[in-house]
Amino acid sequence: MGASNTIDVTALQLRPGEGRRIEVPLGDDSFTYGEQSYRVDGDELVSVDVSKMAAGYAFHLHFTGRLTGPCMRCLDDGTVVVEVDAREVDQPGGGEEMESPYVQDEELRVRDWAHDALALALPVQLVCRPDCAGLCPVCGESLNDAEPSAHDHPRDPDPRWDKLRELKLD
Repeated sequence: MGASNTIDVTALQLRPGEGRRIEVPLGDDSFTYGEQSYRVDGDELVSVDVSKMAAGYAFHLHFTGRLTGPCMRCLDDGTVVVEVDAREVDQPGGGEEMESPYVQDEELRVRDWAHDALALALPVQLVCRPDCAGLCPVCGESLNDAEPSAHDHPRDPDPRWDKLRELKLD
């Protein structure tokens, strides 16, 4: 996320069985989710473990993503913290090809991988807090700030029940 953060895996000069951990800045980014725009806090570091296999590489990505944007229930700004833990294998050639879409010309595109891994790790709803009450369906007021006893809308009876109200049960 941010500038094009890549790792040249050949420059690491790893032999089969060897590995190395590299930390890369996450970088600021924007993210669209549920047709809403969110900002990704880029102050975090992405931890990437690179391991050389007999043929190819294994990668492990770990970071904490912080998204800031509108709550899906009340539309107030909120921040959601997501732990991202992803793995990729790049083992071109041979019988069963297992090529990572994030490795191109021996360079691991960390920015693209982190963006996609964050998208897969997101919860179904991004809310400002777990107990967010949302908006009133009648007036649109935030129910998080409203006093429950003071926020009441008298409702007209449902017209579908009119005939039942005419029944006289003595």
